[in-house]
Amino acid sequence: MTVYRRASGWMVLALMVFCSSLAARDLNQDEALALRQQGVILPLEQLLQQAMARYPGSRLLEAELEKKHGQYAYEVELVTTEGVVREIKLDATTGVLLKDEEDD
Repeated sequence: MTVYRRASGWMVLALMVFCSSLAARDLNQDEALALRQQGVILPLEQLLQQAMARYPGSRLLEAELEKKHGQYAYEVELVTTEGVVREIKLDATTGVLLKDEEDD
């Protein structure tokens, strides 16, 4: 019975590690700058302009660069002139819109 518990414990641990590796990771400003200088991602200013143009007059709340499944994306939160908070996700390498939804 002890061997079974130990084996199942290792399986649970391995599953936890695997699942945590699939989660998105926020990159810090130094990492973002290095990726921009290497030409891996587009300038934040360009993508912010694109996101803000979807809702003229909106105000920026937050912008984060994240990496998930090997893909870089900017997640932008803004508040529209109607007071609605929107979450916009753009592919950081191409600028393609990935998501635009109301944030709760």
